Amino acid sequence: MTSSSCSLTQIQQRIDEVMRFLSATLSIANAHTVEFYTHDVWKRFMAVPPEEVLSAFSSWSDHQREPEVRGKAYHEQSSTTFGFCNDSNRLVDTHELLQAAKAHSLPGLGVCMSRDELLQALRHSRSEPGNPPAELGAELEPEEFMNSKKSHEVQSMSEVVACLAKRCGVKQVIDIGSGKGYLSSFLSLQHGLQVYGIDSSSTNTHGAQERNRKLKKFSRVYQKHKKTMRAQGETTQSPQEELTEIKSGLNGEDDVLYGAGAKSVSQEEEEKGRPPALINSSDVDSAVERHSEPNPEVEELFLSALSVDVIQPTSPRVPPSQLSTEERERRKRENLERKAKNRSNNASIEFSPLTSYVTAETELRELINELEDAVMVGLHTCGDLAPSTLRMFVAKPELAAVCSVGCCYHLLTEEFDPAGQECLHGVCGFPLSQYLRHLSCFCGRNARMSACLALERVSLGQGIQMESLFYRAVLHVILRDHYSCFKSEKRVGNVYSKSKSFVDYVRRALRRLDLDESKLTDCDIQGYHDNHRRRMTEMHAFNLLKVTLAPCIEGLILLDRLCYLKEQEDQSFSALVQLFDPLLSPRCYAVVGLKSCGDRTTS
Repeated sequence: MTSSSCSLTQIQQRIDEVMRFLSATLSIANAHTVEFYTHDVWKRFMAVPPEEVLSAFSSWSDHQREPEVRGKAYHEQSSTTFGFCNDSNRLVDTHELLQAAKAHSLPGLGVCMSRDELLQALRHSRSEPGNPPAELGAELEPEEFMNSKKSHEVQSMSEVVACLAKRCGVKQVIDIGSGKGYLSSFLSLQHGLQVYGIDSSSTNTHGAQERNRKLKKFSRVYQKHKKTMRAQGETTQSPQEELTEIKSGLNGEDDVLYGAGAKSVSQEEEEKGRPPALINSSDVDSAVERHSEPNPEVEELFLSALSVDVIQPTSPRVPPSQLSTEERERRKRENLERKAKNRSNNASIEFSPLTSYVTAETELRELINELEDAVMVGLHTCGDLAPSTLRMFVAKPELAAVCSVGCCYHLLTEEFDPAGQECLHGVCGFPLSQYLRHLSCFCGRNARMSACLALERVSLGQGIQMESLFYRAVLHVILRDHYSCFKSEKRVGNVYSKSKSFVDYVRRALRRLDLDESKLTDCDIQGYHDNHRRRMTEMHAFNLLKVTLAPCIEGLILLDRLCYLKEQEDQSFSALVQLFDPLLSPRCYAVVGLKSCGDRTTS
């Protein structure tokens, strides 16, 4: 397989371009929405009216999804740098900023492969010697046991992972941050791979084990019903029709194949199944996505897609008293042989959930006794877990390939944090590459939180939840004016969703902060709301600019990870690949790597 189109030198050049752009704009991304009024953020950064920004963004977003042509991105003016005045450092040309932001996103930089391009390259490359994983032939319908977003992600990523495994001639997959096991189960049942799902949550691991147990129980019921129908000579019904008929006999807790469980540590935190909102650092928990649970009425249909290799058929039962001694011995011997064969066959299509907190130093062979050469994957691994996955891939000779999709950039630790607060112990998550480490690159937590925003969704008018942000910023003014406190060991938390009005919101927040609410009358509180309401357009326009910068900050983080792989001598291939539709799954880019054949050894 040939190397990706971008060399290490080219990736470093792209990094330089993005860093130059962010050097002029990162201060906007790092401005905290909570401090928007107390620090007079608009006047500090903007020399244009908010209406101009809103109009420019609306016009620009209409063309946002058009293909970007590198080299025709934008033209920088002599008196400005990316739309900012060279003298005052305030924004004077909104259109120039928006154009420059598009040019410095991953699509504008021209560094990504499409999923189809990657699959074509993998399928046309020669597989190494070995036994490729068997294709089970059963066509699973993931929509029947997961929501549409997760179904899109699992189907798109599993095909890539299966092709990587076949390309490397391996049968095992290690799923880091496996959560509820959706990807692991699909890789096992659909693609015949032996998957080890590792998650730090014992609740998730137990839930995955329970789902496997219920799958087996459903399969036994399915086969029993099939045997009964055969005995009655009723063989014309389809498996789905049969499962629908026996549904009434499976009501109760065993009717749930994928039951409720704890949130996976690898789920995206920037979505909630509603229009995306800017996330305040004081309100991170409210931005955690809670995926919808599957519909129990359709989950039984999942079994209709299981391969015959997974469900073992049985012969009609004859009472033991009617069998001869020879027949009983023969059947006993056949049963033992069949069980041994099943254990051997099913070992290659098994999903084994494991509970462990993994880092780059984790010894995989201590967790997995049967470990062979494998592909390592991670679907929306949070924070430092994504760079740890790449470090592990580089360090472990048994790992032949990696496919990592990260998320939750605000949870990354940074090595060059000026305050020295984020990376007190161990290895930091950013920067990963030697190139950016030599430059002492630093983003900042608010900027990394901005990188979690979904530009594509906002561009299509799904909007930003402005009122909650406005409430919090005005509360900060009240805290400054009447309580002389800007920070507290206690957090305001998500009191907005419980509040009936701004006055109710402020009183709930003051009680949460253990502050004396009797100092303010309702009229006083409402006065703050009314006085700042006319400036809400400023906050809306400013937050749209933060959304515009999100892909550039995410791009720098992902280019750093790609640069890290390209710095390794044993890599035969590495690339950034857009796996998902960003409207369905905003964290849509995967870092994919393959090792050279000669540099892999199996212990």
